[in-house]
Amino acid sequence: MKDFITIATFTYPNEYAILRLLLERENISFFFENETMIGVFPFYSNALGGINLKIHLKDKKRVLKIIEELNTNSHLRIV
Repeated sequence: MKDFITIATFTYPNEYAILRLLLERENISFFFENETMIGVFPFYSNALGGINLKIHLKDKKRVLKIIEELNTNSHLRIV
């Protein structure tokens, strides 16, 4: 998809469950590349390069701020 960049990579879907909810709440355009394949075959994660969080370039600062706040100002952390 044009103008979408990888902002983070995860090994398993449970690692970004809270982040997904926060992005949806903020109406940020995103998708998780390889999510379905790794959901079906979890051991393929390393072979596929993990699950990539792709966001639109215009949302980069907002997403980085959300990730930073989640990791520093909360007891919930991205693994």
